[in-house]
Amino acid sequence: MASRGDGAGLEGSLLEVLGTDAAGVDGLSRQWQEAILLADLVVAPRRLLVDLARSNPHPERPERLASDRPLEVMPQVLAALEAGRRVLWLASGDPLWFGIGRLLLQHLPAERIRFHPAPTSLQLAFARIGRPWQDASWVSLHGRDPEALAARLQQRPPALVVLTDPARGGAEEVRRILRASGLEEAYGVWLAERLGHPAERLLSLAASDPLPEDLDPLHLVVLLAVEPPAPDPASLPLFGIDDGLWLQHHDQPGLMTKREVRIQLLADLDLPAEGVLWDIGAGVGTVGLEALRLRPGLRLWAVERRAGAAALLAANAERLAVAPAGLVEAAAPAALAQLPDPDRVLIGGGGRDRRDVLEAVLQRLRPAGVVVVPLATLEALAELRPLLETAGLQVAIRQLQVWRGAPLGDGTRLAPLNPVLVLSGRRT
Repeated sequence: MASRGDGAGLEGSLLEVLGTDAAGVDGLSRQWQEAILLADLVVAPRRLLVDLARSNPHPERPERLASDRPLEVMPQVLAALEAGRRVLWLASGDPLWFGIGRLLLQHLPAERIRFHPAPTSLQLAFARIGRPWQDASWVSLHGRDPEALAARLQQRPPALVVLTDPARGGAEEVRRILRASGLEEAYGVWLAERLGHPAERLLSLAASDPLPEDLDPLHLVVLLAVEPPAPDPASLPLFGIDDGLWLQHHDQPGLMTKREVRIQLLADLDLPAEGVLWDIGAGVGTVGLEALRLRPGLRLWAVERRAGAAALLAANAERLAVAPAGLVEAAAPAALAQLPDPDRVLIGGGGRDRRDVLEAVLQRLRPAGVVVVPLATLEALAELRPLLETAGLQVAIRQLQVWRGAPLGDGTRLAPLNPVLVLSGRRT
């Protein structure tokens, strides 16, 4: 087996790397506490060396080194191993998950190290909440800007663990990013402090709850997707409703037209006071249902092929107090045959059949009608634009690039959403 690391040529003993939880040395099994006493050299953070000194009846053994600056003690550790001494390195949690493991593997081949992980903070957090975590993902803000968190939230994960950086705002930074993303109502927020320590604490916070004044720097945030509460329709804006207020498909959350793009599409549709609107590939209904709030006299037919789409569209319509003319759970273009001719058409959802869908729409679009097609690629634009031009429509193209403000220390940086191309045509 090939060896890795600068120490590949070393001979001697194995390096035992032992993970601990927040309880430190006191939380280790009797077997490991005895192994520490039998070691020739123990390397550990100073906070763990304090625990060891307090509980060790033989202060002269084992030899101890503080690992807070690991590169400074690495030569002594390598020399001890080469001499065949028993070396035990104490770490936090799983040494191979944001731990010392990566650095150790740069100096020793993997076969010279034996890792003994403790439960990670992620595992402990879900154990305390009492929720399976096989669908959970995580993102770290340690020394990183918040763009990664903002981007991950746009995908609407069902469960997301955020490893906070207290120096950059900790849990408060996470809540500011949630707010900036319009998703405060879409997630429950859990604070997990000092996990594994006798004084650990787990708190569930509502969007309006303040952070505890005594929040421990050693904390992480768990975001769990929740069904947003039904809003008071009278309190909603006329259009541009926050993304977090829409009910989602549980198997594919986040597949919706984002607020800023939605606003532009509504403008491009140039909605008449009356007439027929087709929303093809309606998703969760964001554009079509907001169009009804702007123009109650429109008759909306929302078409979506996804199983369960009609029920979800109906639920979102009820939340907004609007009444579509029809919710069609079927694939276009076949589903369009029974609908009345449209004055306005939005074609979303992409897919291989969008050319066929657009051709069917152009056969039915009424005089002075408008069709709007949001697209993700230049290839799609090149494919569909000639159809509008050949049909004699007045064609317009826009490219939308939206950035949302996200906290960065004491300031704000702009986190980008995916760019969107908008192809539109008006029949003259």
